[in-house]
Amino acid sequence: MVRITLVAPAVNAALRQVRFDDAPPDAAGLRRATAAAGALPHRDTAFTAPSERCRGTAAALGLDAAVTQELGDLDVGRWRGRSLDEVGRKAPEEVAGWLSDPAAAPHGGETLLELVERIGAWLDARREDPAPATPGRAARLLAVVEPAVVRAALVHALGLPAPAFWRLDVAPLTATELSGRAGRWNLRCGYPLAGRAP
Repeated sequence: MVRITLVAPAVNAALRQVRFDDAPPDAAGLRRATAAAGALPHRDTAFTAPSERCRGTAAALGLDAAVTQELGDLDVGRWRGRSLDEVGRKAPEEVAGWLSDPAAAPHGGETLLELVERIGAWLDARREDPAPATPGRAARLLAVVEPAVVRAALVHALGLPAPAFWRLDVAPLTATELSGRAGRWNLRCGYPLAGRAP
């Protein structure tokens, strides 16, 4: 059995501006992440997505996390660096198609279906990882990943229809826990690290 805790990173300027961009967490986000470090659950191994935001959050949380390319954010191709409002004004049909069709990639990047498949493959491979040193205890993994990755993981793990991706909200510095055994996943819904239950 494996237990995977997915931690959404701290706030940055791109998130505040709803911009398809990568930037480190802002000062307030780093302070919150540092304060939440003691609330992290026990883990055997830690991972982080390659984005500056995730790596900066992992460092502020005090994690020695392996940068893992497979956990990267949704690739939005030529929309990178632009805000959703800007793209929506210039290409409203493209945005509407992207939000309604999980197989669409009008930006030239990754489709939602491809993201779910990539993250699902990473999750399922973790069930095959070696057992923890303590027999009878689940292997415990923690990964700092972008909200889109958390949402894709939930769509895969729970067998949700792909459009449900857009109905899942993931707040900064929250943890979502998946436990996997015998070909299925169970969910413990996201909780803020600052108020983590034991």
